[in-house]
Amino acid sequence: MRIGVIGAGAMGGLFGTRLATAGHDVAFIEVSRPAIDAIRTHGLQLLIGDEDVRIWPEIGEASDFTDPFELLMIFTKGFHTAQAIEDVRHLLTPATWVLSVQNGLGNAELIAGVVKPERIIVGTTDFPSQLLAPGCVSSHGRGCVRIWSHTGEAVERVMTIAAAFDDAGLTCTAEPQVQVSIWEKLAFNAALNSICSVTGLTVGKLGQSPSGKRTVAAVVGEAVSVAQAMGVNASKARITAAIDNAFAHHTSHKPSMLQDIEAGRRTENDFIAGAVVRMGLANQVPVPVTQTLHALVQMKDQR
Repeated sequence: MRIGVIGAGAMGGLFGTRLATAGHDVAFIEVSRPAIDAIRTHGLQLLIGDEDVRIWPEIGEASDFTDPFELLMIFTKGFHTAQAIEDVRHLLTPATWVLSVQNGLGNAELIAGVVKPERIIVGTTDFPSQLLAPGCVSSHGRGCVRIWSHTGEAVERVMTIAAAFDDAGLTCTAEPQVQVSIWEKLAFNAALNSICSVTGLTVGKLGQSPSGKRTVAAVVGEAVSVAQAMGVNASKARITAAIDNAFAHHTSHKPSMLQDIEAGRRTENDFIAGAVVRMGLANQVPVPVTQTLHALVQMKDQR
């Protein structure tokens, strides 16, 4: 399968390297000149467990490519999605599929501005991955990928892509109820990312704070209420169990939004807490705690 990976960062590097080593024709589409230069010069290195894998993929800006792809995977942050899919418009054919396992909500709708909804695959992943340097990615620990068609229909090609991911070591299932997983991850992120971003606490320190844990529970409860109002049967118990696991085993971890704030980068606040707020308002579900946290992180972004 000819696959284009948009974004050669932590997740793009992990997925692309795994698929390339499984025999797929993988190219990376990137806007960062340091990343392009590093991978052209030294290859793309993946450190995973005891493995040290290095591939030498084709990489460049979107304008450097002319041949279309069977599958395009978007690994940018949400606020870059619209530009990313517009940049690769010339690489799409009626047979091209576009996949997003990005954080938050709203990415599929942005992709649909260029791609027909029936050619979009959505999903979620919890694979851990870290960009150590341009062209060097580390991943330690297990994860899984869940995907399904954006329209909700059972499509044979989605099953084939899921099997290809699974064969490449990216434990993957085609999951008809993928919206449940998406909303449960959204609730998890809306709670931990937002609160840690506002307070500066690591996940472990947040878990040691009684008031922090109460605030986490409030955000999770609001997100689940919104999901259920939309017909998505998200489980508060599963989300709480995942958060408790993070409190116990990821004590020193700083969520990505806190890392962005500390580095002076724009956060994905509008695609995470902001998505809960928008969907809450649209479905007449009050989300006062999430709304306040979204506003506070928004002010940090403006700073």
